[in-house]
Amino acid sequence: MDRGLEDSRQQQPHYLGHRERLRERFRKSGGDALGDYELLELVLFRALPRRDTKPLAKALLARFGSFADVMSAAPERLREVKGAGESVITEIKLVHAASLKLIQGGVLNRQLLDSWTAVIEYCRAAMAYRDKEHVRILFLDRKNRLIADEVQQEGTIDHTPIYPREVVKRALELAASSLILIHNHPSGDPTPSHADIEMTKRIVEAAENLGLVVHDHIIVGRDGHASFRGLGLM
Repeated sequence: MDRGLEDSRQQQPHYLGHRERLRERFRKSGGDALGDYELLELVLFRALPRRDTKPLAKALLARFGSFADVMSAAPERLREVKGAGESVITEIKLVHAASLKLIQGGVLNRQLLDSWTAVIEYCRAAMAYRDKEHVRILFLDRKNRLIADEVQQEGTIDHTPIYPREVVKRALELAASSLILIHNHPSGDPTPSHADIEMTKRIVEAAENLGLVVHDHIIVGRDGHASFRGLGLM
């Protein structure tokens, strides 16, 4: 072997071979064959083309817990991890946005009440891993197809104010016939609280007065989801 070629190979960063082996495993077996930190490394390759990404991948997982938690983390929280600069954050949020668009495709232009599993998957992907409470509303037409998907309120870690008047006002603006309420519990436990139950009752009453139907209120969290209709709460 040419001595110069051998020397140049020895001088190559050690992570280049690791990157190609990881890509090859992904090409052959897909994401299921990779651990969370390995899949995260693949995401970081484009953001950090000249750095070993394994330390940062492991640091992100140590801070947030899982691949899904990292993808869903707010940019300001990602910045708290050493080495997570703007290019890294952009790449992570791009993957997250793409995954939501993919899942959202399962509910667009379909009767949502006949695609309930897809609705739950979308709601959990969009909200279950957030570190603050959010209230999301799916507005439906007369055929129960999605008109609009909107985040109405953002609150704190354990409370989100929501006003029935604003909910029904927005439904009327969109000419919606019905709606589905969704919010997340950052604690992970989707069990409805007393405040959740009372707030839902007020929204259902306000909607009924104007001929609107509230199909369900879904609470999502890392530990699963809870349906108010399924629990007999509405």
